[in-house]
Order: sequence, then structure tokens, then C-alpha cells
Amino acid sequence: MLDFIGSSLINLFLEIFGRSQIKLEPLQLIAWQNAAIFTLPPVQPDLVAEKIVQNYLQNLSQAGIDSNQQGIWLQSDWTELVNHQGTIAIPAASLTKIATTLAALLEWSPDYQFETSIYTNGKIVNGILTGDLIVTGSGDPFFVWEEAIALGNALQQLGITQVQGNLIVTDKFYMNYESDAQRAGELLKQAFNANLWSNEAKQQYSTLPPDTPKPQIAILGKVQISNSLPSSTQLLLTRSSLPLSEILKQMNIYSNNKMAQMLADLLGGANQVAYTVAQAIEVSQSEIQLINGSGLGEENRLSPRAVCRMLMKIDSLLSTHPLEVADLLPTAGRDRVGTMQNRSIPVGISVKTGTLNRVSALAGTIPTQTQGQIWFAIINSGNQTDYYRQQQDRLIKQLAQHWQLQKTTFNNSATSYLGDPKRNFQAEL
Repeated sequence: MLDFIGSSLINLFLEIFGRSQIKLEPLQLIAWQNAAIFTLPPVQPDLVAEKIVQNYLQNLSQAGIDSNQQGIWLQSDWTELVNHQGTIAIPAASLTKIATTLAALLEWSPDYQFETSIYTNGKIVNGILTGDLIVTGSGDPFFVWEEAIALGNALQQLGITQVQGNLIVTDKFYMNYESDAQRAGELLKQAFNANLWSNEAKQQYSTLPPDTPKPQIAILGKVQISNSLPSSTQLLLTRSSLPLSEILKQMNIYSNNKMAQMLADLLGGANQVAYTVAQAIEVSQSEIQLINGSGLGEENRLSPRAVCRMLMKIDSLLSTHPLEVADLLPTAGRDRVGTMQNRSIPVGISVKTGTLNRVSALAGTIPTQTQGQIWFAIINSGNQTDYYRQQQDRLIKQLAQHWQLQKTTFNNSATSYLGDPKRNFQAEL
């Protein structure tokens, strides 16, 4: 496309001076906007950045670490900057969650919400539900105590204080990261009755607004599992999850393995996630090899280049909402919990960490004044994970200083929160 623009300008110049009869065609702006984001011009090495990375690798070598087992890729939106073993897939630990994040955004929009619905096959008489209470899920991986308490309060507002029948749980209902339907149902039954709350449930309740009611719905029957919604049922209410963007953000901040696996399962499994992502970022399947959606296990292998392309694609998908990749990753100066703890990352840099016994990885984006967004992936192999983290943080600091880190301001306003009653929707009875 750049070559076409250049040749068009040359032809225009020649035609003005009578030296060309070539007919000019209008530039197709739509084609430009839809062009692949990974078609880069020839490499334009950044000699200072290369020197910083060489020093990093030398420090590893001096510590007895084989530099050939380490992968690094740095690029701006427009060009590759540094490449060390960058196209070789190596164990990437929780950088795998970047692939799961991208696959989820390719399947659903950032504002997509999972639904959890409550049905009954009975009637409410004087506060007593004479039949069963039936819950159906759609795979919400972030349905936790706060969400269940809000759902219980909504049922109590319908006048239910006792359920004479059973609590029936259908497929794809998860709670507190439990994908086992029986266990998830037992937790939901407990959440609906404050008299049964565990210390953990009480602790999570304390994070809700002070005037939040405590549901007290006694379910007399047992928790039962059904593969489908029983016949002759009536919808009572539906609860929508937090937006997908917020779910992905929490998954990445805490590097929650169970959330990631639930999403990967909903998307068709690890092989499907790998295939979908490879197609989307235009790399060989050899650069994305997954056995799960979380990164547990050294069989999950990614190339540093693929990781950077995934981050770029995520940022592109978010751009119309408006969001950016920093809204889905832990960001220094904004998120001081989860995987950001004990890291020395300059404020404004967004990262995803990855750690196994023999793997330490760091990937993300650096907003700079001189190069725009810089995308980076560092994947270290070997036993010295604590040393790797220190060296990674030092490397990122030096690169940020070189490119002049852009000042970042944070917008912490949230439209919803865990346990927000506004996401309950009562059915017409």
C-alpha cells in the first residue's frame, strides 16, 4: 500500500510536467483501513535498543544462563526493532492467557455479558416456592460470592423466603471458579442463605455497599444436576455478568488459571484457541502451541513475535469501543495487586507475567513519546526465575528511559461492580 501511494505521487509529478500518460487511480482509503496490521516495512534497527538488549543478554550469560534459550521481540506499530530468537515457540507460562484473551475478543465483543437465569416449575405462595429452583448458566467465569448474593437478594425481593423443592443446576453454571456443577450448586445454595455463609462468604459480603441486604432463602431440597432445562418452567429473573472486558482484566491481573480455562473451554478448547489466534495474527501454527487456556505446563509454547502480534490485535479490536490493551492488562501505577506485586515496572506500562518452575516471561506495551506504542515480549527459560524478574524489570526501565515514557493518567471510574444489583432483570410473571 505504501508503495502504491509513493508511485501515485511520482506519476502525478510526471503528469504535471507532461512526461507521463499513466492514468492515476484514487487511493482506496477503505482498503488502507482494512489492511493487515502486521505488514511491516523492512526492519529499522534501533541501535540503542539493540545495545540495551545485548547488555541484558550478556548479564544472563555472566550468570551462567544460555542466551540461546531466551526469546525477545520488540517492535513499534510500524517496524520490528529488536529480535533475539523471536520467532521460536518456547514455554511461555501465563502469556498463554493473552491468546485466550484474544480468542475471547474474536468470539464476543468487549461489552458482551454472560447470563445466569433462574427458573421455577412451582408457584410462590406466602413466601414459599412450592416447586424447584432451577439455575441455568452460560459460562460466566466470574460468578462469585458477590454475584450470588445479589441474585439471592433479587429472589427475596420476589417474595421467596423458602424453597420446598430442590435446587437444580444445568450445564455451564460455574461459581467461585468451580466448573463442577454439583459443587457450584452447593455454593449457590449456601450463598442464598446468610445463615449458612462460610467465613469466605462473609468476607466477600463485607466488600459490598454497607446497605446491601443479606438473603435468607432456605432451600429444603437437595442440589441436583440436569443436562437441560426441565419442561414446564417459568423464568423468574436473569442476571448479567460484568462486561467481558472487565472479566478479562481481572483474569489477567490475578492470572487466574481457572477463569482462563473456563473461557478456553467455551471457545472450543486449547487447539481451537491456538488455531483461531494463529489465523487472526497471521503466523504459522508452529508459533502457537497450546494444551490449555491458562499456561499451566511447559507444553504451552509461544514465540515472542506471536505474543506481540496478539497484543497488537487485541488493541486493534478494542479501539472502537473505546478501550485499549492497557484496559485488559495489569498496569503499573494503577494495579498494585495480583501479579504487579513486587515488580519494579515504570508507571503506565501494561504487562502480562508468566511463571513456572523453569519459565519467567513478561510481555506488554510501553507508551512512549518518541516511538508511540512499543510492544515487547521477553521469555526466559531456566531455573533462576527470581533473577529473571529482576533483569526483566531492569531491561524495561532502560528501554522506557531510552524511548521517553509517556505520562499516563488513569480513569478509575467503573460503571458496575461485583454484586451490583442493577444487573438483575426480573421476568414478567
